[in-house]
Amino acid sequence: MQTVTWEGIAFNLLPEKAIFIPQEKSLLIADAHFGKAAHFRKAGIPIPETLHDEDLIKIQSLIHQWNPSKVYFLGDLFHSDLNESWFTLEDFLAQFPSVQFILIKGNHDILPPAIYQASNWKIIPEQLELGNLLLTHEPLENIPLTKFNLCGHIHPGIRLHGNGRQKISLPCYFMRPNQLILPAFGRFTGLHLLSCTKNDKTYVVTGSQVMEANFKS
Repeated sequence: MQTVTWEGIAFNLLPEKAIFIPQEKSLLIADAHFGKAAHFRKAGIPIPETLHDEDLIKIQSLIHQWNPSKVYFLGDLFHSDLNESWFTLEDFLAQFPSVQFILIKGNHDILPPAIYQASNWKIIPEQLELGNLLLTHEPLENIPLTKFNLCGHIHPGIRLHGNGRQKISLPCYFMRPNQLILPAFGRFTGLHLLSCTKNDKTYVVTGSQVMEANFKS
């Protein structure tokens, strides 16, 4: 785990690719893309559902470890059209009646409003202000100096180079002076490789650790 701060607010960057904010007792997750495996199976591509099952187990572990009062999904919770994975997700989250689940909608969150209304989700169409924190799916381009943007969408990654021609691409937290982009939480997602400027910081997720590494991709 790495802890970074902005204006006295601590953000715990977790190796599970989620952020815990102690001051808010809140867990943040971006780009889970539940239902993506079933979406591909419908198209005849045999992707196992166990990928999503492992992500659900990871959420369960995070809730037990950090005891959040709220879990914010920063968009792309569900990959596409309604399929059986949505009901699996709902049944799973029903295990945590004391936790409020909030979705800031992303471009993949296209389920009919009635589906969300029938659940216990609180839905935010575009942006949620949490004090001076702006929670969005896509990174904001124009952020007030007094605000800090937490977001996803990009699936940030960085390429690390070793001796010879060795190289590896890993997910990362990408931090700008007043913005922090979360890595994609879901296992069945890709990476968008980013390069650092002198004002940026990257925190690489290696699996069991989060390490600062300011390398150019």
